Amino acid sequence: MTKIIIVDENDNEIGLKERGTLNPEDIYRVSALWITNSNGEVLLAQRNFNKKHDSGKWGPAVAGTVDDGETYDSNIIKEAEEELGLKNINFKKGIKKERFSNKHKYFGQWYFLIIDRLASEFIIQKEEVEKVQWFSKDEFYNLYLKNPSIFLDSIKKWFDEF
Repeated sequence: MTKIIIVDENDNEIGLKERGTLNPEDIYRVSALWITNSNGEVLLAQRNFNKKHDSGKWGPAVAGTVDDGETYDSNIIKEAEEELGLKNINFKKGIKKERFSNKHKYFGQWYFLIIDRLASEFIIQKEEVEKVQWFSKDEFYNLYLKNPSIFLDSIKKWFDEF
């Protein structure tokens, strides 16, 4: 089974745990890639309905938990290729590792990419992603205000930053 990196409150590695065996006090690492296009739209991904956590919820185009032997950077490169078929991407590192606390405790490293491609042109990994869709920022915001429960809890941070 895959082991994920457990960190302290300063994001220093303190151990490894098998995925699925975390305690509520464990803090881990997550990377997320926010994709926009030249029209100012944001690409959101809907998590597969069979996912154990947050199934069917909308979130960043790509996201993943940092596994043993990975860095935030290597994780987002791997996840972008696996989840959307993106190779040789030139992303911009965004918000520094920031601790989020809701149901889970983790540090999240955000990355940004501007790409002009139809949603149907992404090669999605069906085990992870139900679908991807472009939203104007107004559509995204209004949908969030109307129905926040269809989004990952961390989505609010996106609106706080942009």
